[in-house]
Amino acid sequence: MLYLKRPKENCWREAGRMVTHVVVIGAGVYGAAVAASLSSRGARVTVVDAGAPGGGTSGATFSWTNSCGKQPRHYHDLNVAGMQAHRRLAAEVPHGDWYHETGNLEWAATDTDRAALERKVAAVLDYGYEARWLSRAEALDLEPDLDPAALPADGIAFFPREGWVEPTPLIAHLVSRAVAAGAEVVRDDAVTGLDVDAGAVRAVRLASGRRLATDAVVDCAGPRAARIAELAGLTLPMRNTRGALVHTSPVAVSVARVVHAPHVHLRPDGGGRVLLHNPEVDGAVHVSDTGETRVDPSAVDAVVEAGRALYPGLRAATAESVRVGERPIPDDGLPVLGRVVELPNFHFAVSHSGATLCLHAGDLVAAEVLGEDRDEALAPFRFERTAPVH
Repeated sequence: MLYLKRPKENCWREAGRMVTHVVVIGAGVYGAAVAASLSSRGARVTVVDAGAPGGGTSGATFSWTNSCGKQPRHYHDLNVAGMQAHRRLAAEVPHGDWYHETGNLEWAATDTDRAALERKVAAVLDYGYEARWLSRAEALDLEPDLDPAALPADGIAFFPREGWVEPTPLIAHLVSRAVAAGAEVVRDDAVTGLDVDAGAVRAVRLASGRRLATDAVVDCAGPRAARIAELAGLTLPMRNTRGALVHTSPVAVSVARVVHAPHVHLRPDGGGRVLLHNPEVDGAVHVSDTGETRVDPSAVDAVVEAGRALYPGLRAATAESVRVGERPIPDDGLPVLGRVVELPNFHFAVSHSGATLCLHAGDLVAAEVLGEDRDEALAPFRFERTAPVH
């Protein structure tokens, strides 16, 4: 448990109640971003997590920052704003080493997939999103260690403003910023209950027996967001999926950006390592009745071999580790953000693409918690749209 407290002079009014203390549930990228934003506005914040900050899904993600092919338009625009928020933070914190805007290369192997890629590029260009087509030679100028034989002669899409973040140092920065502003971080203490009375959450109960009286709650629990919502009497439809990421051993190969090739997706992973992924390795994840997770070794070998075929310098690489994360995906694929009408001091910050969205969407939610009007931005992502139609 880590705490640092200071008196708060500011308070806000939410649904007729004064908001002086906010409990943020979850300390991944969303929870850290919401806590940092709330604290910067003067709120007293307690962040609670069943594990350690960044120890859940946020620490097992490809963390590609993009808005490539995301629909509908308002979702695309939200992701673009998320990318811009990362740029701003990187400019404000020049020593921060978690943000890498080096672009994304993508190409296809079949006529059907090439046609789909062409449609995607045309659509994002129509939105004003940066994209251009490269030849094999131009792609090799960017990634000289690619095997030329693995590339088509042309038709390679390049999205220059995309990149990736390293979630753990990003979370560390945001949590540190929140704590410096007076936040308390409670780790290794799961939320077991919410006290709801007279249309508001009054307290958050923890496994340790601690009871946190609160004026507002933000559900940033990622794949467990539906469980937290259930404790408040709310039903949040989710269709979470599991994904496996393969981290190679350190190897002397130059990989500088995100690459989406037909049989493997990869990016740098620090210390000379490369992060590998493909849909097939996701399908090889198995969870036993006791909750033990394993990944078929043959699928891990196949994704490593696909990486070697793309970058010959990876031939000396081995699979140093495999991490499995559970992706939080609301049922319709879009984020669930902001207050709940029937329980107005309960707020959501839940989505897929959390690495891209966390700073911008987290700031929108934090502002709304404290009574600022963010309805225009958050209206398409309200919880109420998830209610079943009878």
